[in-house]
Amino acid sequence: MNVSSANMTVVVRFPDSLSKAVTKNVIVVFLVISINYINASLVHTFSKHQIFYRNPRYILFIHLVVNDMIQVTLTIIMFIISYTIHRINVSVCCFLMLTALFATENTPLNLACMAVECYIAICMPLRHVQICTVRRTLILIGLIWITSMLSVLPDLFVTLATEPLDFFGSRVFCLRQTVFPNPVNTKRRNALYSVFLVVIWITIFFTYFKILFTAKAASKDAKKARNTVLLHGFQLLLCMSTYVGPPLLTIIKQWLPRDYTDHLFAYYITIQILPRSIIPFIYGVRDNTFRRYLKRYLCCKVTVRSSTIRNLH
Repeated sequence: MNVSSANMTVVVRFPDSLSKAVTKNVIVVFLVISINYINASLVHTFSKHQIFYRNPRYILFIHLVVNDMIQVTLTIIMFIISYTIHRINVSVCCFLMLTALFATENTPLNLACMAVECYIAICMPLRHVQICTVRRTLILIGLIWITSMLSVLPDLFVTLATEPLDFFGSRVFCLRQTVFPNPVNTKRRNALYSVFLVVIWITIFFTYFKILFTAKAASKDAKKARNTVLLHGFQLLLCMSTYVGPPLLTIIKQWLPRDYTDHLFAYYITIQILPRSIIPFIYGVRDNTFRRYLKRYLCCKVTVRSSTIRNLH
């Protein structure tokens, strides 16, 4: 088993049995298809109603949904490759890995921006319309992508400068450390992730406590915003735990080598899949406006399907 993701790249030298490998792949594929189906319903609902695509809060939310759809799709592709093809062309792996890295880096940045939007809406309601415009939100999304690219692309540039050209035509396990093997990349990533970790968590704590103090003497909306930021923090905790994953997995491999693949699989589900399954709950279920339109879309879809079946009979 060889699991690849943006910040979780591990080679397992003792493969699972065929039945266990099939079971794990079926579970992962089922979870990813389910998450992407729900998220696709959210994207469709967003795109069909002006109330959403003219609201900065929902624009940031749907960007997070699409971003996570990209991330989970790419990680499942690399997960399946690790069990089937095993080795792929370095150039292809670079493309998959870089795109997955961009999406993974985007998630905590997007969550921090959503927390700030909640803070402005609750603590500065009179200025919210002027500060949080659609145009500024789209610029902010562009800055999120630029920041992620600037943090990831140096891995590629260092590799291009240090590796021979025929390296990119060779076949390797699709791992971050095999396509970007220079140790300089690891040191740079560790320093950069530490900065990201501090800045993003300061943002989450600041917005949460500001909203918390406002909620004590304010409306029901303020209390709901406080709970939303708290959920963002929980999701962010799961996402940021990918940064401490490699050393944790190294310890597990040393102490529990026999059950290592099972722990690795549990880690993949918990860190890569679970955070992406929280998003539909936060907005698709908890948000009254989105829930109403989503329910209408799903009811219409069920009605159309039932009518089609009756016509066939």
